[in-house]
Amino acid sequence: MRVFIAGSMNIKHLDPKVKERIDNIVAQDFEIVVGDAGGADTLVQWHLFNHGTTRTTVFCSGEQPRNNVGHWPVQYVETNHSKGSRAFFTAKDIRMAEVADIGLMIWDTRSTGTLSNVIELLARKKKSVVFVNKAKVFKNIGTIEQLEELLSYMSEYAKKKADEKIRLFDRINELKHEQMQIYVCNRQHSDE
Repeated sequence: MRVFIAGSMNIKHLDPKVKERIDNIVAQDFEIVVGDAGGADTLVQWHLFNHGTTRTTVFCSGEQPRNNVGHWPVQYVETNHSKGSRAFFTAKDIRMAEVADIGLMIWDTRSTGTLSNVIELLARKKKSVVFVNKAKVFKNIGTIEQLEELLSYMSEYAKKKADEKIRLFDRINELKHEQMQIYVCNRQHSDE
């Protein structure tokens, strides 16, 4: 089992509930993939490092990770996007969503990067557990309906910004369309 752990850059402390969840992942000897960003990524790295975790791989876009606290193996993700751009850094997140079996996201209810990770996992039929930092609750996201429920934690302004940055509503509609196509296909096969 490979777990993609990520979170919002402006999170300054890991909640004890998140630390406990990470400790459970480590105790089960799951492999962990984590990004190299500041904020939650680096906090997760420090937590893993302090527990002597070795089954960790740091993913980065470009040639050098911004943070690799434990000097773990690095997965360099090539991208043709402009260095430092949103698309440049998103390349590593997409790769982590591809290689992971499940995600653990630590979300501030505004970060479009973390929200995008949840959507990338869902698009690949993979689940994520999202810790909503403001509400101090975990939400399981494995369906579009659960994703839409997660969005209820966002302000209207944050939703608007997310739509501008990551085409939030288009992506949800694409997932719904894809789900409908699968449903129609399955119905046709069961009628045969």
